[in-house]
Amino acid sequence: MLTQDILDTLKSYTANMQKTVNFVLQVGEHEKKAALKSFLKDITSVSEKITFEERDYAPHLRSPISFLIEADGQDSGIRFSGIPSGHEFNSLILAILQASGTALKLDKSLQNLIQNISTPLKFEVFISLSCHNCPDVVQALNQFALLNPNINSEMIDGGLFQEVIEERDIQGVPSVYLNGALFANGKVTAAELIEKLMQIEPPAENSPQDSQLPLQDVTVIGGGPAGVSAAIYSARKGLKVTLIADRLGGQVKDTMGIENLISVPKTTGPELTGAMQAHLNEYDITVKEHLRVSNIQQDDIKTIELTSGEKIFSKTVVIATGAKWRELGVPGEKENIGNGVAYCPHCDGPFFKNKDVAVIGGGNSGIEAALDLAGIVKSVTVFEYLSELKADKVLVEQAEAKANISILKNVATKEIKATNGKVSSIVYQDRQTEEVIDLALDGVFVQIGLVPNSTFLNGVVDTTRFGEVVINEKCETSAKGIYACGDVTTVPYKQIVVSMGEGAKASLAAFEYLLANSESLEASYSQNKTEETETKKVA
Repeated sequence: MLTQDILDTLKSYTANMQKTVNFVLQVGEHEKKAALKSFLKDITSVSEKITFEERDYAPHLRSPISFLIEADGQDSGIRFSGIPSGHEFNSLILAILQASGTALKLDKSLQNLIQNISTPLKFEVFISLSCHNCPDVVQALNQFALLNPNINSEMIDGGLFQEVIEERDIQGVPSVYLNGALFANGKVTAAELIEKLMQIEPPAENSPQDSQLPLQDVTVIGGGPAGVSAAIYSARKGLKVTLIADRLGGQVKDTMGIENLISVPKTTGPELTGAMQAHLNEYDITVKEHLRVSNIQQDDIKTIELTSGEKIFSKTVVIATGAKWRELGVPGEKENIGNGVAYCPHCDGPFFKNKDVAVIGGGNSGIEAALDLAGIVKSVTVFEYLSELKADKVLVEQAEAKANISILKNVATKEIKATNGKVSSIVYQDRQTEEVIDLALDGVFVQIGLVPNSTFLNGVVDTTRFGEVVINEKCETSAKGIYACGDVTTVPYKQIVVSMGEGAKASLAAFEYLLANSESLEASYSQNKTEETETKKVA
């Protein structure tokens, strides 16, 4: 199943394995068993430190096409049900390398939180091999399992376990179950999973709070094009830089076709994210991924509080938190997320094969979603609130040429209805005739734009009524020493290339500020530390 080129690459990746990794495949018969055995044996051929055996491991393994990973004879807690190819191939390879001793990608503060969990946690992650969001979740939970023997995680290919999919009424991926109950579904990040875990078992009150990092010159919040650009530009100036992101790539990672990034004729979101990460790695930048900022204390020295409880001290801050999908806000939307309501056509489209679906939104993202879905579903109906589509002409022409795409303009979505827990119709109104229509369908994909990720900035900087951070031509906010760039701001035209340029501007403006104020900021930080030390002595 694996080409010689892939096997040669794996051989180089596995050359420095420290522990022996053993695939334990559950005994029994299955129509996909031979393919899975061949797949696993191909991988074992690249290193003497990777072995394979069949063993009766019930009830820890659910099926004859389920296997787990042992490291030096010990159960790692990582399981795969199905053949982890496609986007999940990287999840398997990372699991092998990390189980064998390769350093985990999780930030040290997060590792400490996971290691201190005492509650037994059994995760099941239902995925689609075509889903590009699913590997992030699988890989995060696999690391949880490696860190804590109380945790195990199982990747389940929904395409090979249809009876379980139907039993649990799963209509979207990734769908994460914890100890048999739904834990998270739809587009979910590792940062959100960690926050949910901390609600189950909050960290100890006496856990260390202050970061081990020295005073930073620039702290960038956000890992999309704007944030990465700001971090790289700052690092090139020789500054101490930290980048905090719930996930690198941001919204870009969910974009499958990018053809307007000048000098790059065509790429995809995952490819661009990989390129940005590789560029970040060229510089001495501290990257704290899978974390969010809960609060910023504004003073001469900024105190950035993370969801892990950690605090980072910085002379300047660059806000580049981007935006998230805007919700319709109609009855039946939130109630049916994962049961017919979706926001990612690439991930959830395969669940609606030969079914009728709607796409809400006539901009570029909406028409692109309709075109993607047209090759999978029976029919797509595009709903546009305005009298004309906002998408680029070339996309509109492609959509109009598709026999199974219908476009409704000047209509308002009123309600999404469900029957027996699944979406069954959408209610909309013709804005000209005011006629209300109930259209039977199986799924609704919402593509109506973005909302700035700025709620954590309440009281820190000025924002518009829409939540956009107000900036001037130098990306300066209303707060001294705090800058903002990209989709979270008032800058017009939310485009990748614009965000990259804005990130560079924000960094250069912060550098100018540091040139003028660095000495006084250092003195202020030293004074604060001295006062803290004296206070502790008195206490």
